[in-house]
Amino acid sequence: MNETPNFLERLLKRVSGSQTPETQQDMLDLFKQACEQQVFDTDTLQRLENVLRLNNTAVRDAMMTRAQMDVIKSTDSMERIIAYVVETAHSRFPVIADDKDHVLGIVHAKDLLKYTLNPEHFKLEHILRPAVFVPESKPLNVLLKEFQSQRNHMAIVVDEYGGISGLVTFEDLIEQIVGKIEDEFDEDDSADNIFAVSAERWRINAVTEIEAINAHLGTHFSNEEVDTIGGLVIQELGHLPVRGEKVILGDWQFTVARADKRRLHTLMMVRVKEES
Repeated sequence: MNETPNFLERLLKRVSGSQTPETQQDMLDLFKQACEQQVFDTDTLQRLENVLRLNNTAVRDAMMTRAQMDVIKSTDSMERIIAYVVETAHSRFPVIADDKDHVLGIVHAKDLLKYTLNPEHFKLEHILRPAVFVPESKPLNVLLKEFQSQRNHMAIVVDEYGGISGLVTFEDLIEQIVGKIEDEFDEDDSADNIFAVSAERWRINAVTEIEAINAHLGTHFSNEEVDTIGGLVIQELGHLPVRGEKVILGDWQFTVARADKRRLHTLMMVRVKEES
């Protein structure tokens, strides 16, 4: 059992090359037999199966979509960039010109630190790093090998016409194997569901019951068709929203602060006019 991590590393290297469907099936059968014989547990079996599936999984299946990309504009000031880095808590950002189809490079949050005390010396173009572009169709096992050999952690994904369709990170690839990775910057679902950011602005957990919001803020949202505030926002929009989308319900504006491809997580709620 103690050698499982080393075994996973060796397996990762092996599947970086081409594998026939027959070879993959033989390996899957072998892993299942080993699990049945208690050589390793079911969690390890699941991860081994996920490693093998990287051969048949394309970048498009793991990437963050274009609409979900958090980007920095080349014209943004130092103050604006720092505030955005703090708000999003990412370590790397694509830098764009006019729109997301014009990616100029990647900026690392750590490269901004030396300018915090001397903002007058800041020039974004001086700390830009080259962006790596990959097609949507690239197999994940090939991209994983490239990430490892090039010590890269982010790639911009392009469609068949050369347009930007999203981005993919090293963490996205690892999550395909081990599942969702939470870190210290991920919001705690056990934290306060309703948090006052200022006198007129609140951060709301999307699973907060409408009844609780009405009681806490004196609002009058209906819970006849849905129970949670996230459900109410999705119902109003008619689709699962992405970060940055806004909707006005009564006297309040809701902005999607955090969402992924499966779920709405966090909303920012601000009063747009005084209640009558």
